[in-house]
Amino acid sequence: MTTLSRFDWSTLDAAARAAVLARPPASLGEEVYAGARRIIDMVAADGDCALRALTRRYEGCELADFRVGADEFAAAEAALSAELKQAIDDSRRRIERFHRETMPRPIALATAPGMVCERLPIAIGKVGLYVPAGTAPLPSTALMLCVPARLAGCRRIVLCTPPRADGRVDAAVLYAARLCGVEEVYKLGGAQAIAALARGTESVPKVDKIFGPGNSWVTAAKILVSQAAGGPAIDMPAGPSEVLVVADEAAEARFVAADLLSQAEHGPDSQTVLVTPCADMVDAVDEALEDLLEVLPRAATARQALASSRAILVPDLDAAMAVSNDYAPEHLILNVADPRRLLLSVENAGSVFLGRYTPESLGDYTSGTNHVLPTHGHARTLSGVSVQSFQKLVTVQEASAEGLKGVGPAAITLAEAEGLEAHALAVRLRLRAIECEGRP
Repeated sequence: MTTLSRFDWSTLDAAARAAVLARPPASLGEEVYAGARRIIDMVAADGDCALRALTRRYEGCELADFRVGADEFAAAEAALSAELKQAIDDSRRRIERFHRETMPRPIALATAPGMVCERLPIAIGKVGLYVPAGTAPLPSTALMLCVPARLAGCRRIVLCTPPRADGRVDAAVLYAARLCGVEEVYKLGGAQAIAALARGTESVPKVDKIFGPGNSWVTAAKILVSQAAGGPAIDMPAGPSEVLVVADEAAEARFVAADLLSQAEHGPDSQTVLVTPCADMVDAVDEALEDLLEVLPRAATARQALASSRAILVPDLDAAMAVSNDYAPEHLILNVADPRRLLLSVENAGSVFLGRYTPESLGDYTSGTNHVLPTHGHARTLSGVSVQSFQKLVTVQEASAEGLKGVGPAAITLAEAEGLEAHALAVRLRLRAIECEGRP
């Protein structure tokens, strides 16, 4: 029987608590980094030739042209059921609505008479989107990346996704990308796709920033190219998927178990954590897990992930929130009677799901928020992907003569205090000019 490893938080010292909240051993070992580095060097040296060889080795197909053609987009749309196309379109509209309403807006304000300061969101010029297709294709990830990139106004959006053995890309991924207005799609996967986006080849353009999740090789490649001189920025280091569920006595155990399994089925290195003040809840969730595993096609994968998962018993819900903030989960589900009260205590989480009727699955697909989120504790400092991720926030200032007379003397004083006389001189010369011009 599959059971969650159980810990009583009140009996653990600081070291034991840290061990309980530790993620599974990182898959980004030196061997992975070394392999990703070799691939990046191959692509940098041999361009498309290296991409063809690597695609042959890892994807099992020969490609004369990496770019998806118009006929492939048309075939993809024709291959999908009307129900699936409608679901993709409905999700796209909700994602677009949320991201449009939350995107940064230009701001202008007078900080002093005659002194106007502004902040302008300006799109990143060229962006690369990576949509994985390892154990399952992810059209939802295409939506999560393409929608905000288009809203941000990026002038060139390039998407890479692995081909199947027949040399074609998953039809749902293609349909989702085209629905969002992204038609520059390349049949490339793994570290070689990241290398191509970072360095550019005869076929694939070099981009300014790379987005999207992937396996350990993709993650290692993203980190390596972002550290190289002149390399692209990346959205975030993306690790295995994770969820933390806070549940009280009002929670339905089968709902909790299903939420844990929805992350566990992603991969054997995914992690699920249940935090509750109710020992009976852990027993009920264990029973529900075993029942639900019997009907899951990916049960073997989920069982592997559950082997390193946790059930943490706490004195009360306030203690549960302290545990959650220490863990900083990618997904936080508050399946309690009064989730809004606990929301006030959230400090570290990628995305939060409130109440018994809000499974994490909604955020993955159809609620409208983004599912590309910080993992492995990065929610302490990083946010999920949004329109702002595809933009730079540029500040602007404009001073009139009145404005310079008002704020300039303080700038001179501070510059002199720092020993930067040229800074002071740039202000002083202008103030003298204003005085000579006889301006009030």
